[in-house]
Amino acid sequence: MSDLINLKDVVSSVIFSFFGLALFGLAFYIFDKMTPGDLTKEILEDQNTAAAIVVGALILGISIIVGLAIH
Repeated sequence: MSDLINLKDVVSSVIFSFFGLALFGLAFYIFDKMTPGDLTKEILEDQNTAAAIVVGALILGISIIVGLAIH
């Protein structure tokens, strides 16, 4: 069983996961500051579907870019 799981690979995966999440958070913060208004208020309080779709597309795009960069 120890041949299947290498501790070095597990630790590396965890470190890169946290690095990817940090990059994703930074990119979302920058996007939120670049756009006019408050995205959180627009989506949660005003139920703005268009803003939610834009943020969803941003999440997918950044996730793909960060995932491929780390891989």
